[in-house]
Amino acid sequence: MHATRHRIGLLFSTEGAYGAASAEMLKGAQLGIDQVNAAGGAVRLQAVVGDPRGQLARYTALGAALLDAGVRHIVGCYTSQSRKEVIPLIEKRDALLWYTAHYEGFEASPNVVYTGASPNQHAIPLIEFAMRHFALRACCVGSNYVWAWESNRVLREALLPRGGRLLSERYVPLGDTDFAQIVAEILRLRPAFIFSTLVGESIPHFLRALRRACRAAGIDQVAEMPVLSCNLPELAIAAAGAECGDGHISSNVYFSTVDSAASRAFVAEYRSRFADSPTADAEAAYLTIHLIARTLAAAGTDAVEAVREAVKHQRLQAPQGEVWIDPDTLHAALTPRIGRSRADGSYEILWQAPRPVAPDPYLVRLPSTHALPRARLKVV
Repeated sequence: MHATRHRIGLLFSTEGAYGAASAEMLKGAQLGIDQVNAAGGAVRLQAVVGDPRGQLARYTALGAALLDAGVRHIVGCYTSQSRKEVIPLIEKRDALLWYTAHYEGFEASPNVVYTGASPNQHAIPLIEFAMRHFALRACCVGSNYVWAWESNRVLREALLPRGGRLLSERYVPLGDTDFAQIVAEILRLRPAFIFSTLVGESIPHFLRALRRACRAAGIDQVAEMPVLSCNLPELAIAAAGAECGDGHISSNVYFSTVDSAASRAFVAEYRSRFADSPTADAEAAYLTIHLIARTLAAAGTDAVEAVREAVKHQRLQAPQGEVWIDPDTLHAALTPRIGRSRADGSYEILWQAPRPVAPDPYLVRLPSTHALPRARLKVV
């Protein structure tokens, strides 16, 4: 069979405050490309890598360089800052950005395919879990950008109508590692749970500071003030250490402990290649590469209009389960899960949805039984 070669841009930082998580995406994408090329199908992929090194301004420059080199499809970005930096360029040049990170939602673009989780696939399941198991008193701590702002807003709009309270809402710069003052405030306020929207290297520093302060005060942190988050990857739990990494609650669409044939095969090959277990970020990039390959084969071209139409008709059996793209929003249908971290850095899965959940990036389709009230017209 004659294979058509397509050049795919990979735009992931391997340095900076979120370099470790972004590097997981790069590894997942590389593994996916190797598998596609080894399969001997109709499509071969050639990676063209750009590394912004955690510098926001470099995303646009490197994205432009990839497009100038003839690349039409870019897989990448991790933070919402970097995505929003790149989207105007992608739209102007009529390319496609394949965005693999879970994010805060409230966005859609005809030039972006969102294969990471939408808020109804991570934030809403976590909020509903909190409402079932904890009193509605929360402290929020997050990295100071749109992911944390919007995620905390969703939590606030769910809690307040039900008599809940946000006792504090604190933000730190990306990459900040000093949490002494925030932890002291949390111990003084004694919330029923802590909602973390931290990213990158801030996460293990916060988990260690919180656990050690609780121990010094005679507080059982796991039982009395658990950390809940939509962003607690296995690598951050492992970095926190065995004494500080257990008992945290995470909402995600994939954990390496998912018990399925596709997941076990993915974990085994990932470990063989990289000597560690894959995170949800790695799995999202991995499935995105396979989705791109299938879509390019179906379209018979890498022309953006043809690919955008073809991707709406693909279904992929990913490690997390079946995945497809919603034709209206270009966001992925994914399977939500809730896990509790173990000391070894893995997750015990406490709950998972029985089937993939359609994306709802603007949270307009939630029934009245869900955590948020129905959307209402607001006149200002």
